[in-house]
Amino acid sequence: MRFSLAELMVCAASRVFDDDGEVLATGIGLLPRLAASLAMLTSNTDLMMTDSQSFILSRPNPVSGFRGHSGQANENWMGFSRIFDNVWSGSRHALVGPSQIDRFGQTNISALGGTYAAPKVQLLGVRGFPGNSICHANSFFVPKHSKRVFVERECDVVCSIGYNPERLPRGYALEDIDIRQVITDLCVMDFAGPQQHARVVSLHPGVTLDEVRNNTGFDLAVSDTLAETAVPTTEQLAVIAQLDPNNTRAKQLKDDPPGVRVSERGPA
Repeated sequence: MRFSLAELMVCAASRVFDDDGEVLATGIGLLPRLAASLAMLTSNTDLMMTDSQSFILSRPNPVSGFRGHSGQANENWMGFSRIFDNVWSGSRHALVGPSQIDRFGQTNISALGGTYAAPKVQLLGVRGFPGNSICHANSFFVPKHSKRVFVERECDVVCSIGYNPERLPRGYALEDIDIRQVITDLCVMDFAGPQQHARVVSLHPGVTLDEVRNNTGFDLAVSDTLAETAVPTTEQLAVIAQLDPNNTRAKQLKDDPPGVRVSERGPA
């Protein structure tokens, strides 16, 4: 059975929602959105998703081939004020794509290099990352695993909470932080290593542990049950095709590589 790396990553990312029950799933970006939608239709049918405007859906909208919002499966109104109530209550799991991630799981989407007042590259700003990271579960989606993303030192701008005791807000403990998993084009990781260090839990087909380490700017723990990332099932691929009939997923990773790596990539 043939599948792309994008499809492998979507299926791996969908599993972060498996045990969530009835929470709001937010996937930022086409592949994360596709992952959340896949989970809602297969492994966790209790998930909630919005139409990205003002309605909760009983069935997720496709990520391609969908024009307007007529005919979508509206369940209930979900305006901005209700989104905030949901976020602050902890009933949300966001799958986001940071520009940098450090050894503590802190992330950056704001700026790169230089100083805070005069960065070399200005990005989005911190947006909702500070409040989101202290209120509900988060997972990370990284299309290109490299030392530019997994940085050696702290993030250039720390936008979200991580397992760094020196930066904990007043009244917070490490146990209050909920970073679930990190899905990259090489592997799946979590922060369940010793002292909440990043840990590799599965390698994508054809990827070696050395390759992951060579492309990461900090030391990684390794799960005692390190496995190969599960490949997509026929059912999952069929659902993905229904959700993305225009195959927009094929344009998200450079050259749309296959899901099984055939040669080792050198260090970033």
